[in-house]
Amino acid sequence: MSNFLLSQGYERGKIDKTLFIKKACNKIILVQVYVYDIIFGLTNETLCEQFVKTMQGEFEMSMMVELNFFLGLQIKQFQHGTFLFQSKYCQELLKKFDMENCKEATTSIATGCYLDTDERGANVDQTKYRGLIGSLLYMTISRLDIMFNVCLCTRYQANPKESHYMAAKRILKYLKGTIDVGLWYPSEVSLNLFGYFDSDFARCKIDRKSTSATCHLLGSSLIS
Repeated sequence: MSNFLLSQGYERGKIDKTLFIKKACNKIILVQVYVYDIIFGLTNETLCEQFVKTMQGEFEMSMMVELNFFLGLQIKQFQHGTFLFQSKYCQELLKKFDMENCKEATTSIATGCYLDTDERGANVDQTKYRGLIGSLLYMTISRLDIMFNVCLCTRYQANPKESHYMAAKRILKYLKGTIDVGLWYPSEVSLNLFGYFDSDFARCKIDRKSTSATCHLLGSSLIS
């Protein structure tokens, strides 16, 4: 399939090698390959029909409906934009860790909370802690607002303590109160790329190294 797409004038993504891109006359086709499935997006409906015809002429495949759910990611497409969210996955996550009836939190980390190794703290189940962290990392696909604090909790997977587990559970409490929050990508906006960077000098209590944070927006849409 890769050889066929490349022969049709597509370029392979420089970072994601399963992404193929083709540009022609101010139009663009994005093709994402995942195992036996293909997700594609186009800026022109005629190109959509041509792409389907070309692929079906080479491979045995069927055309499915407009994408609305994929690997825990929900997609709603409107005339004026596209909304990505993970409310269903979030509900399953809360149920998995017995947090369905927990109190909601207004922030994903407590004010004044500075995690460290907490060597004197009580140990917690390492497998359970790593499972929670892994689940939260997948949640950051559409919830980039929790990315920084989830990554903060990942530092202590080798020897998790009760304080680390409580900090991770606090993120779940925040998610419960913001379960319908997602990423909104409006149509017809300029696709200018903006990047913002922040560095907190000597923030880490363990080694006094600085902690950096970045965000990038394509137009008005947060992408990383």
